[in-house]
Amino acid sequence: PLVESGGGSAQAGGSLTLSCAASQYPDSSIRYPYSDYTLAWFRQASGKEREAVASIDTDGTPTYADSIEGRFTISRDNAKTTAYLQMSSLKPEDTGTYICAAEWAKVRWPLSHVEYHYWGQGTQVTVSS
Repeated sequence: PLVESGGGSAQAGGSLTLSCAASQYPDSSIRYPYSDYTLAWFRQASGKEREAVASIDTDGTPTYADSIEGRFTISRDNAKTTAYLQMSSLKPEDTGTYICAAEWAKVRWPLSHVEYHYWGQGTQVTVSS
């Protein structure tokens, strides 16, 4: 139900924009209006644990991981049932598989993976120095 796109290779200091398109019932188990879901981006580098990047709640309020340091922007387009992650000033340590997630309604811990029920397959981002 969640399909990421936009990954690829970039030089350090460059930019990429990721998209996460959601399909809804009956094509998926996401039954409620897309606007009623909290959305998030996580990433996982090879050999490391999954870590949160950013989240955006049903009101459009974003939450960012400290590691992002203001370089990324999360947004959502409810009419297109799509979430975005604009990444700039990329660093080699941003390399990894970026995975989007969704959960119905607001969540208590928006940067915790345990809050999310729906997950995409991920899109690879590689940043070279």
